[in-house]
Formats: sequence, C-alpha cells, structure tokens
Amino acid sequence: MTKQVALVTGSSRGIGLGAARALARSGFAVAINSPFDDDELTGAVTSLSAEGIDAVAAPFDVTDLAAHDAAMDKIEAALGPLTTLVNNAGVGVMSRGDPLDVSEESWDRCLTVNTKAMFFLTQAFAKRLIARDRDTSLFHAIVNVTSSNAVAVAVPRSEYCASKAAAAMVSKAWAARLGSENIAVYDVQPGLIATEMTAAVIESYEQRAKDGLTLLPRVGTPEDMGEIIATLAAGKLPYTTGQAISADGGLLVPRF
Repeated sequence: MTKQVALVTGSSRGIGLGAARALARSGFAVAINSPFDDDELTGAVTSLSAEGIDAVAAPFDVTDLAAHDAAMDKIEAALGPLTTLVNNAGVGVMSRGDPLDVSEESWDRCLTVNTKAMFFLTQAFAKRLIARDRDTSLFHAIVNVTSSNAVAVAVPRSEYCASKAAAAMVSKAWAARLGSENIAVYDVQPGLIATEMTAAVIESYEQRAKDGLTLLPRVGTPEDMGEIIATLAAGKLPYTTGQAISADGGLLVPRF
C-alpha cells in the first residue's frame, strides 16, 4: 500500500519538528533531518516513534549538494518513494547589527543555507519524481519555509532578509517549472515564531504582539506552522500552487 513520504529538512527541533509531527499525524511517514547525527536528532526520531509514527533519521548537511541523492536513496529504502519535500533548514545572521558592518562570511552563510541549498535539494527531489512513474492518487508537493522577512526588511538582519527574499523567488520559479509535472510548490512565510532560533528576542516580540504588532495578539508556535505545512503537503488547498502563505498572525497586513 503506497503512502505519503516526506523529507523535512532541519527537523530535529523548532518549526521542522512541528512540521514532521503534523505530517505524521496526517498519515505521512517522515524523514527527520539534521546536519548532525547527534542526541538531538536521535531524540526527535525517538519521540515520534513513541507516538507510533513511521520516522527515520536522515543526517546530512543540506549545503553538501553531492550528498542529496544518497540521502534520499536511504530515505526511500527505509520508507518508500518520497512524495513530499519540506525545505525548512535555515540559519540566522552571525550577529545582528548595521548593514554597514555585515561580514562576507555571514552573507555567504545565509545565502548558502537559506537559498542555494534549498534550490538544489528541490532540483534533486524534482528530478527524482519526474524520472519515475508516480502514484497519481498521492499528492506530490514541495513546501518551502522562508520568512516574513522575504517581504519586510529587518535592518539588523539584512543578509538574512536578502536570503529569504531570494528563497521566495526560488519557490515561484519551481512552482512555474513543476506545475506541468503535477508537483505543487508553496512558500510558507512565518512571522514571529517561538523557537530555539528566536529564544533571545521572543519575549520582546511577545509583548509587541500583545501591543498590536500582529493582528492576532500572540506569537506563533512550531505547532501552528506544522499544521499549515501539513495542510499544504496533503493537498488540502486543491487547485493551488505557487502561493506564498503569510503565516504571521496578520503581521504584514497593511494598515494605518
């Protein structure tokens, strides 16, 4: 019996783990990815398996383009043919500050992880799907996790914003290319989300959300993002592709 099988990058914690859990509860088998084969990755897989979820560890660095095909081969050997890719792996800036002081190292890191790796993993995944006969009863999709900073600039994180704006365009490009192949592509743009990456600043954002920065007076959670990603990956928004989903509690709604 065929089933949905998803690779979720950067999924040993945060939004990625929230997505993996939501996908699994929707009937997907899931591959949990981290660049490190460590206790955090093992713990994530163990916690999902304890819920009766069909999950495997997929330790590989998304920036190592040569590793993509071998990693997907291992996932498919364990779980079956992939139907779904969630490009969630990402990094923030090396230090917040004035764009006048941004280092080339921080710029390259953001663009390499947040944009280049996403583009080429999508390429490898798409080639794999196109080259084989697919079960037409299963929905095939790519869900990219970018950011509200793909649209709204944050001056102290300018290189991050640039990488996410580029990633948003990558999503549109792949949607345009893969529509004829019946592979949907979506761009989820989280706003203020409480994760390990935002731990240092989330308290101030929580207060700003209550004060009206977002229309819904709270910050988001990995579980919120997971439900959105799982909804898209399961084809619950039929006859759609190429959409950017503002998963931000109304943060970017124009108002005055």
